[in-house]
Amino acid sequence: MRIRADPCIPFASRAAAIVEAALESPRRVTTDSLPLSSHERIFIASIHWNNEAILRSHWNAALIDLVQHLGPSNVFVSILESGSWDGSKAALRELDAKLEAMQVPRSIILDPTTHKDELEREPKPGSSKPGWIWTPRGRQELRRIPYLANLRNRVMEAMHTTDDAKPFTKVLWLNDVVFTTTDVLTLLSTNNGHYAAACSLDFSHPPRFYDTFALRDAGGHKPLTPTWPYFLSAGSRGGVVAGRAGVPVKSCWNGMVVMDAGPFYSTTTTTTITTTTTAATAVTSSDGEGGDDGDGAPLRFRGIPDALASRHLEGSECCLIHADNPLTPGRGVWLNPHVRVGYGREAYEAVNPGGGEAMWPGMGARVRGVWRSRVWGVWGRVRGSGEGWVVRRRVEGWGGGEAGVGVGGEHCLVNEMQVVVENGWRHL
Repeated sequence: MRIRADPCIPFASRAAAIVEAALESPRRVTTDSLPLSSHERIFIASIHWNNEAILRSHWNAALIDLVQHLGPSNVFVSILESGSWDGSKAALRELDAKLEAMQVPRSIILDPTTHKDELEREPKPGSSKPGWIWTPRGRQELRRIPYLANLRNRVMEAMHTTDDAKPFTKVLWLNDVVFTTTDVLTLLSTNNGHYAAACSLDFSHPPRFYDTFALRDAGGHKPLTPTWPYFLSAGSRGGVVAGRAGVPVKSCWNGMVVMDAGPFYSTTTTTTITTTTTAATAVTSSDGEGGDDGDGAPLRFRGIPDALASRHLEGSECCLIHADNPLTPGRGVWLNPHVRVGYGREAYEAVNPGGGEAMWPGMGARVRGVWRSRVWGVWGRVRGSGEGWVVRRRVEGWGGGEAGVGVGGEHCLVNEMQVVVENGWRHL
């Protein structure tokens, strides 16, 4: 008698494996304490544009709480606001007054320059200017990424304009997000503090995460899906499914990122205090500290070359910074899925149910997510190959070589063109 195999058994086995994977480690791991050593100092950085609502509702208070926990002598706050037409400047003045009362070293720059002002500096006919390219609309336009990179570099200048010998050890970048001190401490503790960079996950409309532009998995792929478990690469996806607090990725930003401060210094760093007030109102305290902790030029934010961008390619400054970071190959870039921030109270509470104690996402979403990632995996590789071919073809046609993208930086590139407009920015 011939025994026929039950076709349901393989399917049942696969289904059981999917459920088991989804259940593997659902509990969130956080920390409410950070053992700061005597040499630890954190440079807190942020840029703002029309963020009055979240500054007043959450951000200012969260920053004050964080500084109180870490200690004013262990931090430096550097903020740049530029061209807002809401009450962001007033909200930041209120924050500055509170930081002053706490004797927190800081640099808060309130720049009146608007996008319209920037656009009026268009190159004259027949000339060119860095950061401007010819677009399909038949005129030279200001690229968004070099513009943002310049703002970020202005924020980082405060690291080099302080007068103590004690250098910063970490750089913490904060977006306009809802966050808590526990979120920051948990992020700082990622991978036991051994990383070139560690990032949170950011959400605007849960369960879809927000920042797809800067996030790349361990294989350099764009996210497979905007929902859990996000990634195509087995190394990154497996870390999320297993519930690890440190998931290897090639690049991330996602609302909140902490980086080792060393690469932002150079052997030519000076310790002269300077305050720049050109076209800006600067509120600066000189209690901060800077130092010398590296070789060669300091790490800086940048965009890809204009000539390459004119071929309808772009790469986030928040991705390229990791490609340029000399610590990335040895220490790695890590995403901590246990740290989830939101671009509003409702988004934050949705991804941190029960004050962060309840499992997120729920069991149903986990099972669907694991199943979906298996089904969509093939499609994701086909999509990635197609987009990768377009990018490589344009890079090769440009002829500038890998040096213009950054060592390993090609994974940051996308088939997009982004320009600044008066009320924000636009895809072309």
